[in-house]
Amino acid sequence: MTALIPSPDTFPAAWELFSFLLLLVFPLHLILMNAMVGTTAIAAFALLKKDQTLQGLAYELAKVIPFLIAFAVNLGVAALLFLQVAYGQFFYTGSIMMGVYWLSVVPLLLLAYYAAYLFDFKFSRLKKPLAIFLITLPLLIFLTIAFIYTNNMTLMLDPEAWQAYFTTRDGTLLHWGHTPLIPRYLHFITGGLAVGGLFVALLGKMRKRMDSAVRAAAERIGMKVFTALTGVSILAGFLFLVTLPRPHLLLFMGGDPVATGIFGLGLILSLVVVVAGARRKVWLCVGLVVPLMYLMSYLRDVVRTAYLEPYFRPELLPVVPQYGALVMFLAVLLAGAIAIAWMIRQAISAFNLTKP
Repeated sequence: MTALIPSPDTFPAAWELFSFLLLLVFPLHLILMNAMVGTTAIAAFALLKKDQTLQGLAYELAKVIPFLIAFAVNLGVAALLFLQVAYGQFFYTGSIMMGVYWLSVVPLLLLAYYAAYLFDFKFSRLKKPLAIFLITLPLLIFLTIAFIYTNNMTLMLDPEAWQAYFTTRDGTLLHWGHTPLIPRYLHFITGGLAVGGLFVALLGKMRKRMDSAVRAAAERIGMKVFTALTGVSILAGFLFLVTLPRPHLLLFMGGDPVATGIFGLGLILSLVVVVAGARRKVWLCVGLVVPLMYLMSYLRDVVRTAYLEPYFRPELLPVVPQYGALVMFLAVLLAGAIAIAWMIRQAISAFNLTKP
């Protein structure tokens, strides 16, 4: 229903610039977000066990979870900014229609952040039931926020579904009628937990001051989680793929040569990652996962473009160049990136991590 689509705002530079910046920063946010969710899940699992080594692992992971939340949120703000600029008329409309859930993200995230800090700072003094609650709460919140985001990212692609607003005006509209919704959510959650497992294994390999038994447990459990859930994520990805509308599916089956090639390359890398994970090749997996995230993000963009093609033509968007403002924005973006890189370096130093 094109009548419900707002007119696009004027762009201060070519639309392609903002699309490029989105594809540049989103995979970085995705890596940190996955590490955050997976690390929290493994910490909860370790805490539930009576084994002292696993209790030690939970304690070590408690120290890094607040840092992961902070870095994931910071990079997430950048990715969300570029999404809002590039696809504002679709993104904002979907956000308003599910506004109750969308506005709940910030307080939920603050609650998760506070619980993670309590879990870290009070770990040695917490009764076990309270400790389990404090680490399980953020995990459940992260999974809930992921579902809210998945709803919004699919609702913005389906203007025909916006008609439901006239029967659900209270800001509680969810995209339940969208067949790929659940497969998409499962694909990203299982993949996220897998990358979290890899992060835990990497932490075990690099953290110098960690007890040797805890380091071994971190690497063993992390790589098991990574390998198993990467396989599950591949299956969920195929389920997501086959639930796409047939014209969109065919883009990856030869309809779009570039998308088909990248899809094939991504599939090969995914299978190689599973084999490398089974052999506990931590650094090889890290080296493969980073480009794999960029490939998957590009394929996600192909799907988004296909859904919006009937309603959205970037070449027709109004552009009024404002190069002074653009240069200032890019300078601030660069300064922010340098600051984040410096903070990551300081965190690595503070945690006494060894270099590869």
